[in-house]
Amino acid sequence: MKTRVLVIEDDRAIQEVLRYSLVQAGFDVQLVDSAEEGLSVIRQVLPDLLLVDLMLPGMSGTAFARQLRMDQRTRDVPMIMVTARAEEADRVSGLELGADDYVSKPFSPRELVARIRAVLRRRAPQHSGEALESNGLRLDPATHSVTLEGVLLELGPTEFKLLHYLLSHPGRVFSRQQLLNAVWGDHRFVEERTVDVYVRRLRASLGIEGEELVETVRGVGYKMTTRIPAP
Repeated sequence: MKTRVLVIEDDRAIQEVLRYSLVQAGFDVQLVDSAEEGLSVIRQVLPDLLLVDLMLPGMSGTAFARQLRMDQRTRDVPMIMVTARAEEADRVSGLELGADDYVSKPFSPRELVARIRAVLRRRAPQHSGEALESNGLRLDPATHSVTLEGVLLELGPTEFKLLHYLLSHPGRVFSRQQLLNAVWGDHRFVEERTVDVYVRRLRASLGIEGEELVETVRGVGYKMTTRIPAP
């Protein structure tokens, strides 16, 4: 699944530059003209990253960022400010509001894409598009392939997304609800026991090491192990 980028920008010429550059880079792009429209989109489904102009009609980008960072549901969505206000005080203000980066206009589309990927590697590695490796397990989003000790594995699309998310955060324990939100999306109603079903399927696809690779943390949830003990 492509990384979803929501762009909040009221300048149509800049919108088109961003649309073209981000689509060419492999992102799924949605553009809106105002913070109010952005909030409406976010209420339906969380994007994977936000590009926000500070100077918007109606609600400012600053007020928008502040509102998102105060909401538990949206406070961790990666956010990059894109604005003509390049003074140091403006950059500091944007970063203090919780922006992950600050890009001044005019900007280089290639640099912007590089900054987006850097933020994703740091904040949401499951959306960075880079191959992941651990314990002989390799997942490549570009080819949608998974190998274990060089042997190609057959995974369904949901099992692939679940493995991708867990492998992006090795050693971190996730509750069933967190996995539901990350893999299925917080805009869908899916029962928590669905996670257990797909964890079993994922383990079966991983073979005899499946139980060790995807650990159950009793009373909490699941995690991807960082090391399999030697036999």
